Amino acid sequence: MRPIPLPRGSPVSKPRVHIATDHAGMELSAHLVSHLGAQGYEVLDHGPKVYDPLDDYPSFCIRAALAVVADQEAGVDALGIVLGGSGNGEQIAANKVKGVRAALAWNLDTARLAREHNDANVIAVGGRQHTVEEATSLIEAFLTEPFSHDERHVRRIGKIAAYETTGEILD
Repeated sequence: MRPIPLPRGSPVSKPRVHIATDHAGMELSAHLVSHLGAQGYEVLDHGPKVYDPLDDYPSFCIRAALAVVADQEAGVDALGIVLGGSGNGEQIAANKVKGVRAALAWNLDTARLAREHNDANVIAVGGRQHTVEEATSLIEAFLTEPFSHDERHVRRIGKIAAYETTGEILD
């Protein structure tokens, strides 16, 4: 039996949210931790805790991505947010974690489609590319959009997972 997708913006329960950033996204990260917490999300901040313009974001983003995968493997509904100046490096770092499908979102469609079609479990956003309001809208769209469970998307994600696990390219 195929699950019936919920309408946009109406998840049954809110996922736990793991967030990480680099120095360029600290202001946005602080805003999101507060904003999402006020909306009833459990938000776990993986750092950094203090501003350092020379910080190395990979450790923060990898820890957040590992936490998303660990939660999901334990049956906990969880998603991740990684932030930076552009979001590119943070997405790359998160995607090195087995089981992560991190997507860079730059508009509402890419944020929603990352979930609906790709079942992305981490969103990357460039803090220097958007206003706080725009970035917040992207994050909210991502967090509330359900995966479609369409057969073609499930099949494609399975092929990605097979390569990640075995190194075999399935046609």
